[in-house]
Amino acid sequence: MHVSDNPHLRSQVHLLRTVINRARLVWRLMRDPRVPGYLKALPVAILIYLALPVDLLPDIAPLLGQVDDLGVLIVGIESFIALCPSEVVEEHLRQIEGRVRPSRTTSETIEGEWRLKE
Repeated sequence: MHVSDNPHLRSQVHLLRTVINRARLVWRLMRDPRVPGYLKALPVAILIYLALPVDLLPDIAPLLGQVDDLGVLIVGIESFIALCPSEVVEEHLRQIEGRVRPSRTTSETIEGEWRLKE
């Protein structure tokens, strides 16, 4: 069975691709010097919150305690992306989606012909 034959599987693959692309976007934005340092503290704070044993909702019921972690993760990541400079976000999104190749300003190749002038 092919992925395109099953709409449920197709939506799961699309969701997985979206999650992976969001993670790639956050990684690129964290490494981009055009994003202010104070904004880069937000994803770090999210990771610290997820690593700490403190929960907004106690883990009394199964899966209920993980809902607050998932909510903090989603709201935090989307807030980080929304607060980053829009032109930087758009540039990275285009590169992730393959609409444009990343610029390599430090390793440009210039083709030309060399000859002696007589």
